[in-house]
This record gives sequence, C-alpha cells and structure tokens, in this order.
Amino acid sequence: MTILAIDPGTTESGWCLYHPERGILGAGVKPNDLMLMEIGHMPADALAMEMIASYGMAVGREVFETCVWIGRFVQAWHAPNEVRLVYRRDVKLHLCGTTQAKDANVRQALIDLIGPQGTKKAPGPTHGVRSHAWAALGVAVTAAHQIRESTCPSP
Repeated sequence: MTILAIDPGTTESGWCLYHPERGILGAGVKPNDLMLMEIGHMPADALAMEMIASYGMAVGREVFETCVWIGRFVQAWHAPNEVRLVYRRDVKLHLCGTTQAKDANVRQALIDLIGPQGTKKAPGPTHGVRSHAWAALGVAVTAAHQIRESTCPSP
C-alpha cells in the first residue's frame, strides 16, 4: 500500500510517497496551493496527515492557518473519511520510543530504519528527503505501522 503523507504548514507542506516494502517513492516540499491541486492525482492508496495538537498550550494564527490547510487537504482526497490523522507525539513514540524526542532524533531514527541519504553520485534510500519532507516521512512510516497493526490481529 502506497501512502501519501503530508506535514502541513501555513504556506507550504512537506510530502512523502512511501511504500513499506519499496521505500520512498518521492518526497519534497510544495506550496500548499500546488499540493491541493495535486493531492487527488498522487499515485497513493492512503493519505496520512500530521495533525495539530495543542496539549493545553496557547496557539497562534499560524496554527489555525495550518488547521485550515489540513481540512482542505482532507477534503481534496478522494476518500476524506479514510484519511489517517497522525499526531507528532505518536511519530516520536513509534520511531524513538519517547515523546521527548526532538526532530533530529526522529530524522536519525528514520535514517537508521530506512538508510542514509548518500551522495548525488551514490544516492541512498533517503536521498532527496529534506526539510519538512522528513516530518512527512515520519508520518508515513508511523501510518504504515498503524495500518499494519489494525489489519493484522495479534496472535
């Protein structure tokens, strides 16, 4: 199952096309308007999106703008009710075993799991992943795990 994962932002969003067996099929950062137009045409079976959580903290305008984009992306997907919303704390817990992990810890856990970036001449499995696409990759890997857990009952 190919998963399109998005790390939404106020003006641009990180994205990653990920298949649990084949790895990263594409990743990058796109302006939100372009992402919105392309979301329904991406070759993916599922959409996973990082969801906002405030945990009781005061939030500002940017958080609310990001929430609006999350809603727009969900509605643009061909099956809005099936979009998997993944919280950042769940990504940290799945990849690092603690909710206290920082972005650098998550990135390193992804490199340890999938492989190094490599170089332009000798690209590795995570070559081309940059900026917010790392967060999207974390969402994709976590969503793949959640989907697998929900479809494969424990013995």
